[in-house]
Amino acid sequence: MTRVLHPTAPTRDRAILVAAEVPGALLPADESLNELAELARTAGAEVVARFTQRLDHPNPATYIGSGKVQEVTEAVRQLGANVVIFDDELSPSQQRNLEKALGVKVIDRTALILDIFATRARTREGRLQVELAQHQYLLPRLAGQWSHLERMEGAIGTRGPGETQIETDRRLIRNRIAKIRRDLEEVRTQRELYRRRRARNNVPVVALVGYTNAGKSTLMRALSGADVLAEDKLFATLDPVTRRISLPSGEVVLLTDTVGFIQKLPTGLVAAFRATLEELEDADLLLHVVDIAHPNAYQHVQTVEATLRDLGVHEKPQLIALNKVDLLRHEDGRPVADFDEARAIILGAGAPPRNVAIISAEKRWGLDLLRERIEEGLDGGFEALPVELPAVLSAAV
Repeated sequence: MTRVLHPTAPTRDRAILVAAEVPGALLPADESLNELAELARTAGAEVVARFTQRLDHPNPATYIGSGKVQEVTEAVRQLGANVVIFDDELSPSQQRNLEKALGVKVIDRTALILDIFATRARTREGRLQVELAQHQYLLPRLAGQWSHLERMEGAIGTRGPGETQIETDRRLIRNRIAKIRRDLEEVRTQRELYRRRRARNNVPVVALVGYTNAGKSTLMRALSGADVLAEDKLFATLDPVTRRISLPSGEVVLLTDTVGFIQKLPTGLVAAFRATLEELEDADLLLHVVDIAHPNAYQHVQTVEATLRDLGVHEKPQLIALNKVDLLRHEDGRPVADFDEARAIILGAGAPPRNVAIISAEKRWGLDLLRERIEEGLDGGFEALPVELPAVLSAAV
């Protein structure tokens, strides 16, 4: 008898990416698609094609124009794609219309980020925060989940129950959202008690912030010696981590990592992570980690600064750590050989202000000076110093 083996491993999604070039975007569409491709890779998908379209404003029905919808439809058929991912958040009606036109699953950047977060959350708090954001995202899109009933025109027994099922699902989801919010409020209360205890013990808090994959977890591991997950993936760590570190004076401070930021971060996701991001409100110093070797480093800084403004913590003392200087290259393309060569490239734009430190967390370059800068920042040395990085960043990249 011939045995037939059936693979049990899940097959990778074959994804097509779509972005619109619209006025006022922080990044050009092609560069934003590069980031979306990295998000898709992190989620386990294989990117098989990319499309961009220049628009004055998105099409209210399908986001992109009808001609571009036809192009994407043909690519789906030819390449065997089973999902199309849009770089901006789609309205429920846009998503439904696109799925009808393309014949495959359509998701947007928000849904993709939520999917990644769902696989990254490890603690109960993290899982609750992701579930809350997912339910809030799903609620206005429930009608599309029952579109199969619309196609059963006039079938007895299907006209009323379809609407009833939608309302039932909405009620269940609203109840679940209310329950999650109550649970998260308990978490928030527990965190507040912990922060008060910290304040009574007079232990300063330094909060790590930065664009996703800037090297925050690697820096925390380098400074604290603790075993903290660090991967070359977007949102490699999601749940907050706090470790003790020692400064040159012998003072012990708490270093707290928070979720990485990203352009077009869904506002609902920021709201869901309120309990975690409240750690920033009580921090004595923000340590902003920047991947200096990334071609879009300056845009990343702008995104982080905008998010800090939205959270109301942008006026806190801030120390900038220009990380990954070991990946810099000379004008002739040669990689830097050591810390001195890396510093020379950055200092070519002039000495950075005192609230900027040059480091490589991976190579452990510049960490002693970084500890000194942290101490200076906690002593009030950066209160009047602005964050001015354009010249430094342009010289490095």
